[in-house]
Amino acid sequence: MTTFSDFGLAEPIQRAVAELGYTTPTPIQAQAIPIVLQNRDVMGAAQTGTGKTAGFALPILQRLMRHANTSASPARHPVRSLILAPTRELADQIYTNVRDYAKYSGLRSAVVFGGVDIKPQIAALRQGCEVLIATPGRLLDHVGQKTVNLSQVEVLVLDEADRMLDMGFLPDIQRIIQLLPRQRQNLMFSATFSGEIRKLAESFLNDPQLIEVARRNATAENVEQRIYRVADADAKRGAVARLIRDNAIEQVIVFSNTKIGAGRLARQLERDGLNAAAIHGDKSQQERLATLEGFKRGDIKVLVATDVAARGLDIAELPAVINYDLPYSPEDYIHRIGRTGRAGASGMALSLMLESDARLLGAIEGLIKRKLDPITLDVPRQPREGRPRRDLPEARPRRDRPARREGGSSVGMSTDPFFYKPYEPAPQAAEAGASGDADDAKASRPFRAQRSDARRSRAPVAALLGGLRRAS
Repeated sequence: MTTFSDFGLAEPIQRAVAELGYTTPTPIQAQAIPIVLQNRDVMGAAQTGTGKTAGFALPILQRLMRHANTSASPARHPVRSLILAPTRELADQIYTNVRDYAKYSGLRSAVVFGGVDIKPQIAALRQGCEVLIATPGRLLDHVGQKTVNLSQVEVLVLDEADRMLDMGFLPDIQRIIQLLPRQRQNLMFSATFSGEIRKLAESFLNDPQLIEVARRNATAENVEQRIYRVADADAKRGAVARLIRDNAIEQVIVFSNTKIGAGRLARQLERDGLNAAAIHGDKSQQERLATLEGFKRGDIKVLVATDVAARGLDIAELPAVINYDLPYSPEDYIHRIGRTGRAGASGMALSLMLESDARLLGAIEGLIKRKLDPITLDVPRQPREGRPRRDLPEARPRRDRPARREGGSSVGMSTDPFFYKPYEPAPQAAEAGASGDADDAKASRPFRAQRSDARRSRAPVAALLGGLRRAS
């Protein structure tokens, strides 16, 4: 296949594809679309950013064209294709693509994911849709509320299945599969395939056709990869701004392993004069979508993100990504750097490491079968982010503040001679000590001992009842 017109897609789909500027299919599209059109189960592996979404969405829409209609009745638009994605961002990205592909077909699509109000999603489902894109958890919420019916699903797609397993979605996926008709087409697409993924594939795929357009777990050849070694964590903060400026990077995604680290780094870059914003799991879905839209428009230059943005983000011609932290999972390294160099464009992937990160680097090199020699980067240390200083109120002037002089005495202060007299014992105390009178001697005992005696001799007081009445 050399052009999209060679696939024999229906005219409404072909028209939408032409409007999007699609002319030559990518390798994964060229291999997957004909096989999916044959109603075969597929297990597809391809580097991220190579067009997997069109590889399964276009043939699915072609298969469902026989159900296309313009009826307003929701009953005429049941869910016939279910696409599961691990993250909200990826689900929304797939929905946007499917909606664009199907806009002339009469087929409806909808997306449901967590982190937002469920009521608008319920309203969309009640209108009916042939293609439903969902994250597993929110889909099961709708199933529990009986707002979605999956009994007529003909095609199931698991996109980024390895990420779903990493996020603990396996029990949810198994529950969802039990709700689907036994007779259906199953498609699984991912950039990486582990042993666990293959076990999952064996559990529900029926004699799948394996498609691998590149060596498994490989990174794109058009992405330049560099590793920089820095002295410590303080130097690492300053290295990000330096790499952006030295390489004249116009826009970049910077990946951090922690939500706290992402927020701190974004604030540091703002102080360094770079327009930066953070996106991570603690942000609300509205905040995350607004930040992503700002980044896509170019209003935000540096997007500091956790791995919530490692998959599903399709930023046209993103020139670079920076790994502020090396990922704990080597597969995440592939997905992170896959945000750049998409659809054949060139890209740059820069990573920072400490000496203690040698094990993480070794795991990445073992996965991608490539040696990455670190480059030492000398960067001035950046101060740690501290709490902002509060404006303290002016101290009140002290009255009669003494002026100090040699010898430790003070002048300029009214004094009472009583406080400067040498200690003299009370007369009765001295007499008691001489006469041995027990009662008077008791008065000369230290104050603490006197207080202890008083405590023992005091009658109990009913404090909560207002004390004891005195005898009349």
